[in-house]
Amino acid sequence: MNLTISGHHLEITPALRSYVTGKLDRITRHFDQVVDVKVLLSIENQKEKEGRQKAECNIHVKGNDMFAESAHEDLYAAVDELVDKLDRQVVRHKDRLQSHHHESPKRLM
Repeated sequence: MNLTISGHHLEITPALRSYVTGKLDRITRHFDQVVDVKVLLSIENQKEKEGRQKAECNIHVKGNDMFAESAHEDLYAAVDELVDKLDRQVVRHKDRLQSHHHESPKRLM
C-alpha cells in the first residue's frame, strides 16, 4: 500500500503522521486489497472556527476509487470522521464483491 500524507497551509508533524497511519490501519484490516492512499490535510483561511480544519482522502482499491472529505474545528476530529466515512465505503465495496448467492441444497428422496 502506497501512503501519501500531505499538508496544505500546514506542516505534517510526526505525531500527526502516526495518528493518520494508525487510523488508516483500520481500513486495511477490513480490506487488504488497498493499492494507493492519498491524504490531504489542510487549514482553510476562514473567519469562523467551525469547519476550518479539513481532511480529504483518495483511496484506490482493486476495481474502484473512493473519495471522502471531512471538516471540523479540530484536525484530529476531522481525521476521525474521515476514517469513519472511508471505512463505511470500503466495507460496502467489499460486500459488493462477495457473492451472496447460495446454491440450493440438493433434494433428498
